[in-house]
Amino acid sequence: DNTCHLFSGGGSIVISFPRKIFSREDLAVRVEEIRAAGGRVGFTNGCFDIIHPGHVRYLKKARTECDALVVGVNSDRSVRALKGPDRPLNDEFSRCEVLAALECVDLVTVFDENTPRELIIGIMPDMLFKGGDWKESEIAGASEVKDNGGRVVIIPYEQGFSTTGIISRIKE
Repeated sequence: DNTCHLFSGGGSIVISFPRKIFSREDLAVRVEEIRAAGGRVGFTNGCFDIIHPGHVRYLKKARTECDALVVGVNSDRSVRALKGPDRPLNDEFSRCEVLAALECVDLVTVFDENTPRELIIGIMPDMLFKGGDWKESEIAGASEVKDNGGRVVIIPYEQGFSTTGIISRIKE
């Protein structure tokens, strides 16, 4: 079921999408449909190479703050640039599929740049979410979202969960 239930102003708005994974161009159209229906759009991003409870808790918390949560996923190329030649373990299509299967995630897209700044500017979310291991001054797109009247929300970091840590334990 790819029905997106938006709750705004005491009422419920239902938008049915044929899928959750979109190209950047199609994503912009879907975001405008959500806004036209009165929904608030949230955005977050990451590599999401091995989904763990820290990711799930973070995404669920972000979704409670907005009507629709967009997740930008680093492309395989950008993950290698950020994390090294041995990453990602899961390709971008697999990572998108897993994220799209989560109830708290409404829309997923891939970005190839090292930061999602251009993607953020393109959809201009009402809320931009990052984990507590980030400072607002380090968050790509934060100043643009705030200048447009949006909010930057830093969600506390879940200690004890890390993809890098999981990989290290497997190698040991």
